[in-house]
Amino acid sequence: MPTRAPAVVAVLLLLVAMTSVQFGASFAKTLFPVAGPAGTVALRLTFSTVILWAVMRPWRRWPDRAAWRPLAIYGVVLGVMILCFYNALKTLPLGIAVAIEFTGPLAVALLASRRALDFVWIALAAVGLLGLLPIAGARIDLVGVAFALAAAVCWALYIWFGKQAATAYGPATVAVGSLLATVLVAPIGFVQGGAVLLMPHVLLTGLAVAVLSSAIPYGLEIVALTRLPTKTFGTLMSLEPALGALAGLAILGEHLGLRSWASIAAIMLASAGATISARREAAPPPVD
Repeated sequence: MPTRAPAVVAVLLLLVAMTSVQFGASFAKTLFPVAGPAGTVALRLTFSTVILWAVMRPWRRWPDRAAWRPLAIYGVVLGVMILCFYNALKTLPLGIAVAIEFTGPLAVALLASRRALDFVWIALAAVGLLGLLPIAGARIDLVGVAFALAAAVCWALYIWFGKQAATAYGPATVAVGSLLATVLVAPIGFVQGGAVLLMPHVLLTGLAVAVLSSAIPYGLEIVALTRLPTKTFGTLMSLEPALGALAGLAILGEHLGLRSWASIAAIMLASAGATISARREAAPPPVD
């Protein structure tokens, strides 16, 4: 029992982190009628950057010249990814937007594999994605789908360049990347939102979005990563689309049809299958 306890706690922490992200996205969507997607992104990134810098204090070890290139790309991709995702949320239910965006990291996992079984997961993911696209009379906004697919591409790049940046610089990568993303994207949002972004209830909601979408999940995921094998971590992350759909239902009243739920389930199963069939990795030692 003592050996299982840290893993059980890590699983619970990861579930809390994923739930926090999806509820953060739900609260962000409530700001769209007032602040717009870009304005909401500006608030989230600004507050997130302040929190991350206060906690991680990256000024104690500034990046060297070799680290700046991957850091810069990582920051740009992070900002564009959030902006595209929030624009997708403007017209798509949360669960569907998350499921489409989730094909980005799924593609990264599958492209790194060469096994015959992986083609089964590719086919299953394709079926799920096709089920979410606006075909055969489905009433899903094409522009929203395009933004969600762009966010998926950005998420794949985020994984690739985030790993490079973290290798070159360290854990404070997310703080510096968040600052770069804020500098790039926030001005667009401040122009779109204008003085509305300074209203007290908008600021408070923006702060809540930043805490739920960044501060809480980043911290909990790091703890979970140190206590779980990567395979287990990736499998659990496959729950994100379902949690997004449930958060959209609970906060936004977004009801999905059977076809949408089946498509989300197919993408989740493909992601879990791709993770489980990957090479076994030993669990990192727990951090005391």
